[in-house]
Order: sequence, then C-alpha cells, then structure tokens
Amino acid sequence: MSVDHATRTEGLPPSLSPALINRLTARIAAGPDATQVTTTVPYTGNPLATLPVSTPEDAEAAFARARTAQTSWAAMPVARRKAILLRFHDLLLQRQAEVLDLIQAENGKTRSDAFLEVTDIAIATRYYARSAARLLAPKRRRGAIPILTHTTELHHPKGVVAVISPWNYPLSMGAGDAIAALLAGNAVVQKPDTQTALTALWALDLMHEAGLPSGVWQMVVGRGSSIGTSLMDNADYLMFTGSTASGRRIARDAGERLIGASLELGGKNPMIVLDDADIDRAADGAVSACFSSTGQLCVSIERMYVAEAIRDEFVAAFVERTKAMNISAAYDYSTDVGCLTNRSQLDTVTAHVEDAVAKGATVLAGGRARPDLGPLFYEPTILADVTPEMTLYDHETFGPVVSIYPFADIDEAVVRANATAYGLNASVWTRDGARGRAVAARVRAGTVNVNDAYAAAWGSVDSPMGGMGDSGLGRRHGADGMLKYTEPQTIAHQRLLGFDAPAGLSRSAWATTLTTVLAGMKKVGAR
Repeated sequence: MSVDHATRTEGLPPSLSPALINRLTARIAAGPDATQVTTTVPYTGNPLATLPVSTPEDAEAAFARARTAQTSWAAMPVARRKAILLRFHDLLLQRQAEVLDLIQAENGKTRSDAFLEVTDIAIATRYYARSAARLLAPKRRRGAIPILTHTTELHHPKGVVAVISPWNYPLSMGAGDAIAALLAGNAVVQKPDTQTALTALWALDLMHEAGLPSGVWQMVVGRGSSIGTSLMDNADYLMFTGSTASGRRIARDAGERLIGASLELGGKNPMIVLDDADIDRAADGAVSACFSSTGQLCVSIERMYVAEAIRDEFVAAFVERTKAMNISAAYDYSTDVGCLTNRSQLDTVTAHVEDAVAKGATVLAGGRARPDLGPLFYEPTILADVTPEMTLYDHETFGPVVSIYPFADIDEAVVRANATAYGLNASVWTRDGARGRAVAARVRAGTVNVNDAYAAAWGSVDSPMGGMGDSGLGRRHGADGMLKYTEPQTIAHQRLLGFDAPAGLSRSAWATTLTTVLAGMKKVGAR
C-alpha cells in the first residue's frame, strides 16, 4: 500500500525522502484498504510516516507465502545464502547514512548510538554468514557401539520463524535475529514495533537488494492484541524481545503449542566498582553504561555499587562527566544524549524519579525533564540514598537513571548485585583482570563485562548472549543463536551386531559378553 508522505518530511534529513518512506511502507504485508497509523519524530513530536496496519488475515497470508518461499530457500546451498548475506553486509556499510537518519528519526537516540547498531549488524552478519556452513554441517557423533554404529547429527530449519522486535534498537533487534534464522534456512514473518518499523523495513528492503528471494522475509505491522495470536498460531518458532510480562504470556502460549521460543526480557542491571578501579576509566565507563541510547537499553546499568574506599572520588568524577553531557537533537555526531522514544517512557522515568525524591532520595545530577529541548527529553540522572520502598529500587526504569550504593566488601557487593529477579547483564571495574573475572563469575547474569559496560560481551558474537531468571529464556549469538532455529536430528546406522543376542548365542551369554565389553571400555578410558 502506498501513502503520499510529501508533507511528512519537513525538518528531516534529505535522505528520508517521501520516495524512500513510500517504498518502505509498501513492503508491509497489509491489504489495500488497511487502517493507517501515523508515527512521530521523538525529537520534535512532528509526524514522520503513515503506515498501513496489518490484520490477522494479512498475517496469516504472510505465513502462507513464507511457507511456500521457505521450501526453495532451505533447498538453496548454504554458500548461496551466505553470499546474499555478505552482499547485505556490504550494502549496509555503504548506505549507513540513510539508516542512521532513520534510526534517529524513529527512536530519538544519538548518531553515535545509532552507529553502534550498524556495527552490531555488520559484525553479526559476517559472523553468521561465515559460520553457517560449519554450524549446519552434518556432524559425526560417537555411536552406541564403536565401529558398529554410524551416528550423524543433522540440523533442519524449523520452517517459518516469527520475530517480534522492539523499538529501542530498531536495527539491531529489527535485523539481527532474522539474519541467523534466515541463514539457517528458515523464512521469517516479523512484527517490528510500529514506532520504529521503517528501520526494520529498510533492512528488509536492503536484503532484497542483496538478492533475498521474495516471500522469505516479510513484515507485518500492528498491535500485539490484534495480530499476536496469528503470529503465535502460525509460527514454528518465536523470537521475542520485550517486557517480562509479555514474555511470560508468549512462553505460556508457545508451551501450549509445543513450539520453541527465545525471549530476551527486562533487566535491572548492576555495576560493581571495586576499590582498585581506575577512577577516570570507570567514570567514563559509567556514563556509557547508564546513558547510552538514553538508558533505553536492555543491558543498561540502573544499579551501581561502589566500594566505600573510593566512593566519594568516583561519584564526583561520574557526576562531573554526567553534568557535562550535551543533550540535544542533531543528525550528526555532535551530541551525547538524545531523547526518550515515547511518552510512556517519559512518564515512567518521571514517576520513578519523583517517587524516589519524595521518599528521600538525593539527586546528584539531572532529575528533570527538558521540554525546552523537545517533548521527550530527560536529563541523565544520578540518585543516591535510594531505599527499598522506592519504586525504582528494584523495578526496571528503562531510562537515563541510575542509583548509587556504597559497599564494604566484595561479598556484600555480589549479594546486593544478585538481589534481583532479573539476570541479564552486569559490569565489574578493577585494575586486576583476574580479580574482576572472579567477581564476574559470581554475578548471576547472562553476560558480565569486566572494565566495560556491555559492548564487550554483546560484541563477542561467537559467545551466547541472553538472560537468567526474569530476564528471559534462550540465547542469541554464538552457535546457540543459529541452532535454536533448527530441529536437530540423529540418524544412527547399525551395522552387523546390535544389542540383541546374535544367532547361536543365548541371551544370558550375550548379556555376559556385553557386560565384559562395557567394563573393558571403562577401563581403557572410552567415553
């Protein structure tokens, strides 16, 4: 469906032309008479794009097309799928200015934060494109009886994977999970968040330019309450990034259907600054840890535990850097902090800070909205004296707010860091790498970074990334990030003798023979 966006691009970068927006919205799986929804630019509140809204019937039709396309896509040699993805990688880097503008216009983050999404997708695409053949290749496995049992492990694509991606990282989440699923031979039907759908559609458009066959990756747009059931009912696997509450419902429904689901959910992530930390480096790291993407980052730090011996010096350095941050809207690299993405997030951040202050918290930096800059700006905020009765003590804020707490020794720091239902990401700062890794291993979180906020673990794409506890199920990245989209199959070919007694030998004699063989295998160290 095409909508004229000629009046929607005032104040936007020239790259976000009406022609581009029309081309992207035309890729939404929706009928010609679809209801329309208008998105806005978080920086200004001005209209951005009018998108057709998919119905449940549109979603079901998308799955039908995907099933047809998936058969030939799965039959395509992995080398050809790899070539398409590597062309996508090159086009992404060549055309990054366009998607950087889109991410900023839809999400409100800074250009530096938007660029990290480009680097993330480039790294992930290259990794999976060059690892797919190895990960998906048939693998010989140890047979039941040495020499006599020939056992092979195969991996078949699930079929059609449903991906539900959020608004906070519209390119990373809008393309990253689909890339692994596609390379594994699946088709994908995706529902990006409506506010940031253009960025996901841009990735889809670029993938078609790289050579992806029609129907293999499709986008539907709409509220989960409308089309969520169609996604669940038709998917062979479901990948979801979002709130813990929604993740619980999806896990329940997937269980009813006996399909797999991978869920990256909320977090209340801790940072531990040990007494031997480099103060300047840790303070710089804290700024990135807490305020990247305006704090709208699942792995962002919201709780900070600082050794009492260095607390005053560290807090002073952190506060100084936070107060010096440049908060503004600019489609270039000149600003340090952008704005929140929607009114709901601004309301949550405001309510959490006001509740904390009313109950005795101390504002060390920030603590207020900035309507003079735009409708959704909020200052990077540091709080002290936060206590358990305050909402933000253990509830995820998902904004530019962090609470600082002192600790006396490492054991106390670890206990307090682990005192949460969540377990997504954590950060440890120290001059002693071995000490930092030892503390990290005691923290209950899917990823823990030493002397880094989150990028070290996230960018280590050969290693799994995901949450413990209320932070989710399953993993992205690494072998798990691709193989979860496959059905493993074991083929065992038994030759000559099996476990039944051969002709001419009694069952008791055969049992005695096998007992001797098993005992001998243990003695020689056989597995």
